[in-house]
Amino acid sequence: MIELITDFTKVLLLTCRDLLPIVLLFGFFQLVVIKQSIPNLMRILVGSLYVLFGLTFFLTGLEDALFPLGKIMAAQLTDPEFLKNGAQAVDLSDWRVYGWIYLFAAAIGFATTVAEPSLIAVAYKAKEVSGGAISEWGLRITVAIGVAFGISLGAFRIITGTPLYLYIMAGYLVVIVQTFFAPKSLIPLAYDSGGVTTSTVTVPIVAALGLGLAASVPGRSPAVDGFGLIAFASLFPIIAVLAYGQLAQYTQRRNSRVAETHVKENV
Repeated sequence: MIELITDFTKVLLLTCRDLLPIVLLFGFFQLVVIKQSIPNLMRILVGSLYVLFGLTFFLTGLEDALFPLGKIMAAQLTDPEFLKNGAQAVDLSDWRVYGWIYLFAAAIGFATTVAEPSLIAVAYKAKEVSGGAISEWGLRITVAIGVAFGISLGAFRIITGTPLYLYIMAGYLVVIVQTFFAPKSLIPLAYDSGGVTTSTVTVPIVAALGLGLAASVPGRSPAVDGFGLIAFASLFPIIAVLAYGQLAQYTQRRNSRVAETHVKENV
């Protein structure tokens, strides 16, 4: 119990140190540059305490629960005894025997993205600015599907040992092509959607999964192969949102043509 309190206090002090520059920056611009008093000071102070303790609890939970959990799950799902599944022997170099890893990676990517606070904020603002044209849940689910596919593909890359740059180059080539055909109003949102997925919830769990997977698969190095999953989590949401926009645009145009044809036939 004493060790837990000590660890929490240490994280609390480190969080205070990290938040202090932000508080000083806003205070400086409000009082010195803008030369106005801080409105709703009491609410801001209370909100700042919520942020401070919330981040402290979150970081403590990451260190004591999520990081170890990611490593443990990766180790268990790549254990030779589990992969045998009743067979006499299993070839650990065969990427096809790691089906549960791909499924687990996709599930982790989807779940963490749906729960990502930064994505929730962007989706809420996108719905507000578009007047409801962009669905909040539609955007979150689309981005989550992109992350799920990306993390699963990243796990495949770690298992096979394929160079990371091949996937990234091919992925951004797809993004460039999509950009020319996607609705212009959706392009900035799509690019932002790739950034907001790599935040407080997704990054720690995905990083732990990658490092644990690289440490468990024979012939892989955590330093060389363990990182890179976060790049997939940033890239594939862009592809998913652009594809969603292209599909919506195509459906709208098709419905318009059908309606026009129906009107001409009635005339």
